[in-house]
Amino acid sequence: MASLAYLKQQKNQGLLVLLLLLAQSPHLLAQLLKETVRIPGSSVNFQMALLPGATFAMGSPAEEAGHEPHEGLHPVTLDTFWMGVCEVTWDEYLLFQLRANDSDSAATDPSFSADAVARPSPPYFDFTYGRGKIGALPAATMTQQAALRYCAWLSDKTGDFYRLPTEAEWEYACRAGTTTAFSWGDDPSKAAEYAWFYDNSKGAYQKTGTKKPNAWGLHDMHGNVAEWTLDFYDELYFTRLDSTAVNPWIPPLRKHSRTVRGGSFEDFSTDIRSGRRLKSDPKWQARDPQIPKSKWWNPDSPFLGFRVVHEKKIKTKAERDAFFEKAIR
Repeated sequence: MASLAYLKQQKNQGLLVLLLLLAQSPHLLAQLLKETVRIPGSSVNFQMALLPGATFAMGSPAEEAGHEPHEGLHPVTLDTFWMGVCEVTWDEYLLFQLRANDSDSAATDPSFSADAVARPSPPYFDFTYGRGKIGALPAATMTQQAALRYCAWLSDKTGDFYRLPTEAEWEYACRAGTTTAFSWGDDPSKAAEYAWFYDNSKGAYQKTGTKKPNAWGLHDMHGNVAEWTLDFYDELYFTRLDSTAVNPWIPPLRKHSRTVRGGSFEDFSTDIRSGRRLKSDPKWQARDPQIPKSKWWNPDSPFLGFRVVHEKKIKTKAERDAFFEKAIR
């Protein structure tokens, strides 16, 4: 029988080999290091993947099909962070949207009160336009402010710091180590294997996580619903990176415009590229009869949702609140 010392030695050697492999392969790291998070007071959970910090080439080359001048090309350095494996679903969002679905349960804050949470106003018609909310369907039609307030609520419920990804974090996660037009390569004919888009969506968002993931195990980075990022939209974003290329974030100056990424079920395959940038549009509230317009809903963007990131660094409640006060305009 093998001695205990020998078994420990073999285990340590095996661990060393694993760590060396992970160091050489961020793809493997992201596939292995995932966590399932349950929202306190509910049976609803979601998955996060750990993405290793690195420097990557953000943007797209001029010769890429569909390239636009404001996409640029610039090295960007990011710290390690956790990224949602899937887009936030209605199952998750409705816990925040509806007081009846929430509770005073919180992981670390005994003073959390569901009655004190600012929640979305009741929609005055079905903003999903019949596309549904049951069965892991992506939440959609909310404003960026509403998405951020969801993140603040989720942070208070779990005690961890959740927020929207920056534009750079989003693209880094989407590319998953690639430099091609899509996370699977340059061939748009393979889009149907990885994405819900114009050709296969039948005009509606679809259940999250049903298409092939990218190399880091993230689903629906291309298509399904487009995704809010944290950044204020700047046509000259890549010029600004000359001085802020480490964990870059452009804080908001006003409501519009914010950067949106990923493309949606309404887009053609060429419009769901990793580097494609879109900015929010006031027309997304064209059917909102309120004056001023709602801070919660964009009735004319049923193609737009979000996913969350979780920083490794722990933040206090006061630090989180200060961040959201700065991010929400």
